[in-house]
Amino acid sequence: QVQLVESGGGLVQAGGSLRLSCTASRIVFKNYAMEWYRQAPGKQRELAAGITSGYNTEYADSVKGRFTISRDNAKNTVFLQMTSLKPEDTAVYYCAAGRGIYWGKGTLVTVSS
Repeated sequence: QVQLVESGGGLVQAGGSLRLSCTASRIVFKNYAMEWYRQAPGKQRELAAGITSGYNTEYADSVKGRFTISRDNAKNTVFLQMTSLKPEDTAVYYCAAGRGIYWGKGTLVTVSS
């Protein structure tokens, strides 16, 4: 069965950085668009960033200029580099493949003020 496993979450102070990773198994990774979604407490899940199989990227307006999504097809891994973090970035971050066909279990990012 397909697995997406996130890592790299944690507690960071405002202005700091974190790098999330998501490694996929049992899919032909290079063929899938990959996304990072996030869900803050009491809010709906939203798309933070996405990258297509052709390496085109998209970002939520709230993270543009601060977050960078990338992928390493040789390692079946997608990354989310997050800089200049704000308390409002606090959320559970989920990795997804193919616009939500497959999901990881999420990793918590907490940004303290």
